[in-house]
Amino acid sequence: MSGTYLGMPSFPKAAREAVHNETLRGNLRHATHTIRDKRAKAVAELADWAQLREAGKQIKDRTLRHLDEYLVQLEESVTAAGGTVHWAADAEEANRIVTGLVRATGEREVVKVKSMATQEIGLNEALEAAGISAYETDLAELIVQLGEDRPSHILVPAIHRNRGEIREIFARTMSEWGRPAPEGLTDAPAELAEAARLHLREKFLRAKVGISGANFMVAETGTLVVVESEGNGRMCLTLPETLISVVGIEKIVPTWQDLEVFLQTLPRSSTAERMNPYTSTWTGTTDTDGPQNFHLVLLDNGRTATLADEVGRQALRCIRCSACLNVCPVYERAGGHAYGSVYPGPIGAILSPQLRGVQSEVDASLPYASSLCGACYEVCPVAIDIPEVLVHLRERVADRGGSGHRLEKAAMKVSGWVLNHPAALAAGERVASKTRKLHPKRVPGAAAWTDSRELPPLPPEPFRDWWKKNRT
Repeated sequence: MSGTYLGMPSFPKAAREAVHNETLRGNLRHATHTIRDKRAKAVAELADWAQLREAGKQIKDRTLRHLDEYLVQLEESVTAAGGTVHWAADAEEANRIVTGLVRATGEREVVKVKSMATQEIGLNEALEAAGISAYETDLAELIVQLGEDRPSHILVPAIHRNRGEIREIFARTMSEWGRPAPEGLTDAPAELAEAARLHLREKFLRAKVGISGANFMVAETGTLVVVESEGNGRMCLTLPETLISVVGIEKIVPTWQDLEVFLQTLPRSSTAERMNPYTSTWTGTTDTDGPQNFHLVLLDNGRTATLADEVGRQALRCIRCSACLNVCPVYERAGGHAYGSVYPGPIGAILSPQLRGVQSEVDASLPYASSLCGACYEVCPVAIDIPEVLVHLRERVADRGGSGHRLEKAAMKVSGWVLNHPAALAAGERVASKTRKLHPKRVPGAAAWTDSRELPPLPPEPFRDWWKKNRT
């Protein structure tokens, strides 16, 4: 399915359905609590975590301020190392470039490293339309693909599935994509992993084209970096003859020294590991090792517009660790699909409306998909103040109008006038007190708020009248 999830309902509608799925809630509760507990222990091992967090924030902010300069430097470095750089203003252009590059090789299948950028632009669907099969090789992404599902988490795309569901998907669909699942497959994790390994191995050895994203791009050398835990990325990055990397322009860091900070904070915040099991780097091409052709597609797709917003641009600091999802009480109950975007959770609630705009129903609802508790900000390794951006985006949505917002503006205007006229306020309070037995317990037209809350009872007389009687 497309990474943009066109036609998805607004967050409140999708979340209302999701919270009634007891299996989904159980899966999410178990997974998020496990991950965040492990992360807390891994972070506590570093006495200078606060300093690393601040350093990551400062590096990202400095890079974003001078992004144009670093992107030019990156292009020069990649080109000098034997790679080719392509610039894509939007998803359509990026898909056209990648499809053309694959067609030029004469191949009709590709293997993919887990990449949120390619999900964002709907690359798999574009390749399929061009007659090219794209095979996901990350275990969780494989589960999602075989199940004709959508990712629901940044780090663990199949977090909404339990072992029994995964076994059923493998047994039912693996044969349609290649090597079938072994006979008598159980839901034991080791057996599921072995089934995936055998299924994917033939694809690794056969594929001539690999497609990846990147966690980071180093401007000074033109080096791209992918961190992962399974080894599938290493296979996709080294075995194919042609490698195509689609990367958002914000993923750049100026120097290798800057990279050192993030290679400490990312694994601890995402997988609760001190270091990722596989950290792969590549710089252009060489004659004796790895792909012989390397193409880098630099993706904008709304990032420049986001950069222009002084408050909202901090979302571009994100290093996709997913820590904010694992502590968010809203995500834990609603799941990732309710966000209608490849970027779920708190970071998705501020990133998607900026990349895509707030014109659609789902994007206009995302800034409200939060309790503003601030837990996401506390765990963010690059100190993105997500609550601040959420409130900022709510203002943008409100400024666009709409029936609910027009009514709210009218109510606020009337309230402002009454509060500025003490006599009118006093008269209103006296009328409200005298008619208090007639007041409904729930306000008509405000069901979203009052369905679970009753209005507090009014006192028999206003406070100002009581004060006049009793102040002496």
